[in-house]
Amino acid sequence: MTAPMIARFDANVTLERWDDVPAAELESGTPVQNGYFYVNDETTGLMAGVWDCTAMTTVMAPYSVNEFMILLEGEVTMIEEDGRETLVRAGESFIIPKGRVCQWKQPGYVKKFFVIFDDKSGADPTGVANFQVQKIDPQAALSPAAPPAADTLQGPVPEWSDHDCFVDATGQWSVGHWRSTAFHRKPENIGRHELMHIVEGSVTLPDGKGGTQRFSAGDTLMVPLGAQYEWNSAEPVRKLYCSLVPKAG
Repeated sequence: MTAPMIARFDANVTLERWDDVPAAELESGTPVQNGYFYVNDETTGLMAGVWDCTAMTTVMAPYSVNEFMILLEGEVTMIEEDGRETLVRAGESFIIPKGRVCQWKQPGYVKKFFVIFDDKSGADPTGVANFQVQKIDPQAALSPAAPPAADTLQGPVPEWSDHDCFVDATGQWSVGHWRSTAFHRKPENIGRHELMHIVEGSVTLPDGKGGTQRFSAGDTLMVPLGAQYEWNSAEPVRKLYCSLVPKAG
């Protein structure tokens, strides 16, 4: 069986027409939506890809999944049950936690990268910290974090720092910031799904075909569960991440 490969997200990838948004979920609009999956893992409930849609406003209702999004085109206003409003414009990223009662309002065309965790565990999603729509500050303050073990590296141990913006009720799905000095990790098959958006610096990763590919500031990539993984950076790197680490069993 061929191992999954690390994928560079392409905003111009060819999208497929998706089913219409059910009328019962709409307050206004007759939206047409299209999408493309880079990952659609039914076993873990993790989906990631590209989506676009014409204007619409949804009804106020609990959000059915955990979702992290990077807006590529257009703008969206998220209105929460308590009246709080969050305007997200192209170039910004945000989180909607599962179970948060909210309304999606886009006055025109929108395109986004997305990562969805469709959690089927039955865990109460509403009791977690930061249970609200969150717009991500790519330059948020970070705290020191434990670096990788020396025996997993080729070369010196780096200095790490990070900050979790959100962790879901199962403890598997998280969104946050991470920064590291230069380091080279030994090859492995990665034990998580992770979307990475490079904010500063650059990194070389395997292309799954015996070669490598380089990702620099502004690039977004998906590292799927089980992919060949060998992080190699010659300079400090800062990234936004959205990660799912499946629990055993």
